[in-house]
This record gives sequence, structure tokens and C-alpha cells, in this order.
Amino acid sequence: MKFIPKMIFLTKGVAKHKEKLASFELALRDAGIAQLNLVNVSSIFPPGCKLISRQQGLKHLKSGQIAFCVMSRESTNEPHRLITASIGLAIPKDKSKFGYLSEHHACGQTQKFAGDYAEDLAVQMLGSTMGLEIDLDKSYDENKEIWKLKGEIVYSRNTTQSAEGDKRGNWTTVLAAAMLILEGPGE
Repeated sequence: MKFIPKMIFLTKGVAKHKEKLASFELALRDAGIAQLNLVNVSSIFPPGCKLISRQQGLKHLKSGQIAFCVMSRESTNEPHRLITASIGLAIPKDKSKFGYLSEHHACGQTQKFAGDYAEDLAVQMLGSTMGLEIDLDKSYDENKEIWKLKGEIVYSRNTTQSAEGDKRGNWTTVLAAAMLILEGPGE
């Protein structure tokens, strides 16, 4: 049996609790995926896969189901410590080819910085498989202008969650995930 996802959706969550595990569980609830048995996989966006909304995606999942995901998470119990988790996505113009997802988590990075970084990373990984020159000293936007000339425009985005550590020292967890759905509409 081939496990090739037909759809993917992005989600994110954040939570605080005195116990680290409970903080993670609550962040999963915030993301809408706590009722699933999650299996982390590597970061390929399958050919022909459709990016759908979180609301649409959750309709395809059942409590207790084994669900594949690409997840990034970070936790801290250090008061006021900035933490961030991000998933970047890059899809090639040619939908018959695969794309990339990237996971990035960090301390001390803003939500915008971490999101841009994860997105750039996914685009750079995709670009390298397409034989595109990548200047790591330039941002995705700068590289994109060069790629447009070659007709290799990619679609990219990110989902990112950041938070400051709880001021009382409780655990704070952030997560971002790309949920892979194996079935197609109506199956």
C-alpha cells in the first residue's frame, strides 16, 4: 500500500502549564490535533497534493486515527523567554513534481523572523533539487527575482507560532505542524 498524501493543511498552537507534557498536550489541542496518534515524517510535499485550510483538513480526521505530520515544537520554563516554532512550505510551479516542508524552532527569534527563515529554507531545498542557483546570502525574495527569469516560480508560505515563557515559570510550548491526509475527497 502506498501512503501518498492527497491533501495537507497547516496548523499551530500554544499553551502554558506547570507540567511540560501537559503544556504540549494543550498546545496540540490549540492546534486542533490532540485527539490523533501523530507520526512524524520527513519533509516532502507530495506531487499533486492539495494544500487545504485547517478547517477543511480537520473534517478528514477522526479521533484516535494515526495521522502523519511534519512538526516543529519548542518549550521553555524560563520566564519571558521568546520561543518560536515554524513550518515552511515550497511548492514547485509544476504540480507533478514534489515540494518541500521545513521545520524550524528557536529561542529568541520573532515570529516573523522564524517564519521567513523556515519559508526560505523550504524554498532553498526545493530550488536546489530543481538545479536553481541559490545565493544563501540573499533572501528568498531576492532569489525569487532571479528564478522568475528562468520560469521557475514557486509558491511558498509558512505557519509560525511564538510565545514568551510564562512569567511564573510554568512550561510554555509552541508548535507548528503540516498535517498529511491520505484519503481524497469522498473516500
